[in-house]
Amino acid sequence: MKVLLALAAFAALPGFASKPAAPADAFMARLAPLCGKAFAGRVVTNDPADSAFAGKKLVMHVAACEPGRVRIPFHVGEDRSRTWVLTRTATGVRLKHDHRHEDGTSDKLTMYGGDTNGPGTAARQEFPVDAESIALFRSLDAERSVTNVWAMEADGTRFAYELRRPGRHFRVEFDLAKPVETPPLAWGWQG
Repeated sequence: MKVLLALAAFAALPGFASKPAAPADAFMARLAPLCGKAFAGRVVTNDPADSAFAGKKLVMHVAACEPGRVRIPFHVGEDRSRTWVLTRTATGVRLKHDHRHEDGTSDKLTMYGGDTNGPGTAARQEFPVDAESIALFRSLDAERSVTNVWAMEADGTRFAYELRRPGRHFRVEFDLAKPVETPPLAWGWQG
């Protein structure tokens, strides 16, 4: 009995067999050092639908970090209407796409996304489209989007955003080794 008590006391010491962080927590923790910084990106896929991004400066700005939530505006040239919102949930991570007009009002196609449906990894999380987003897409005659799966990767050297669905693959990668000038936020955005 004394041996068991001694082992239990030893195991309770800091640093001994500590439980590893959940992949969702580790993923969110990888974003923390990026807070306040911006990074240039490039489209690495060649889908014809990506032509809207061709030749434009692509910048992600990890603009607002708070416990359990990170907001990342994604600038495409002068278009500052997009913000990725990552939220830690009880079971994983949620991704929402916040789209706004220049005056700050919500676009009709906004706050769509999904929740992780598995643990993912510390470096990659995938977000299948949720029911709320499917309903939004259908209401706006965007049936092609009802099978969307988004993904984000943060491996320490690069950050990637990805969209996949049948017949569509979009991926943009950002070099985390080279921060760029922080772009101005849109419509008085305060995070």
